[in-house]
Amino acid sequence: MKKVIIMAVAVLLSANLSAQSNKEDIDLIQSIFGKEKKELVQAYMTIPDAQATKFWTLYDVYETSRKKLGKERITLLEAYANNFETLDNKKATELMTKKMAWVDKYSKFQQLYFSKFSAVIGGLQASKFMQLEDYIENCIRLSIQEEIPFIGELDKSKVPGQNKP
Repeated sequence: MKKVIIMAVAVLLSANLSAQSNKEDIDLIQSIFGKEKKELVQAYMTIPDAQATKFWTLYDVYETSRKKLGKERITLLEAYANNFETLDNKKATELMTKKMAWVDKYSKFQQLYFSKFSAVIGGLQASKFMQLEDYIENCIRLSIQEEIPFIGELDKSKVPGQNKP
């Protein structure tokens, strides 16, 4: 079970580990949406030509920073996978505290870039972009959640009557 968790996490999020693994990031998003992320953004956004160069330059910076945050998430998922079978109160609290700190950091990251995108393309278009980002992020989170077991999932098999359909 532990190897399956680690492999699933590695496959799903390995794109964020290094610059050369951008292909996996593209593959993950293509597997969910059928397109590369940048293609999704291009199809969804309506950026006037006068703002396009600044938007895409900022978008590339945004993606580089977002992928760095992705590395942190992978580290947390790997820690969970490595400790899943032996979680105790202390380790569970440590991992959840780190996860919540990551979510807070990601939220602040989005706030920062929302301001930057708003300055380049206006609040409406920046909101539209962030809505798409949230949708993509939520799809990725759901894909991850479907691959990792809940805490105590293995314990259910030990309780009589709990593993009946």
